[in-house]
Amino acid sequence: MTEIDPGSAALVLVDLQERIVALPTTPLSGPEVVANAVRLRDAFSEAGAQVVVVQARPPGSEQADGLDVVPEIQPRVGEKLVVKQTIGGFYGTDLHAHLREAGVRTVVFGGIATEFGVESTLRAAADHGYQTIAVSDAMTGLSDLSHESSLTKIFTRLGTVATTDEVLAALA
Repeated sequence: MTEIDPGSAALVLVDLQERIVALPTTPLSGPEVVANAVRLRDAFSEAGAQVVVVQARPPGSEQADGLDVVPEIQPRVGEKLVVKQTIGGFYGTDLHAHLREAGVRTVVFGGIATEFGVESTLRAAADHGYQTIAVSDAMTGLSDLSHESSLTKIFTRLGTVATTDEVLAALA
């Protein structure tokens, strides 16, 4: 894996919300994904890179139980919160404008579920011309088959797949 320039990179964490993290997921549990997301977030923040938290909010919902971002991932000062109304984090939000304004060229992804919100947002990032990195152990799916398919059949064609440790080592 090549070096990641923190000046042109962003970490995007998708749908790490209470009721989503509590779902039965595979191959990793929600708390395992959150633990790796926290490691990534701390490193990206320390390096001065952009951090974006994407939160699902179903249309018409005020605040339904379990839609809050888990406490460990709540956006800090200087981090961006994107509230999405669809599966992906780009459509109908200011995510693309925010990333472009910040000079981001590489987007690193984690979240739940690999085959839904993460894949949709990563595909849109590729469509917008960003280099993408899917962090395999900072995401998990609703089934082994769909998670593995996203990692090996989709994400490898749209960018790079790496582990948390590999991304941390590449973050210059």
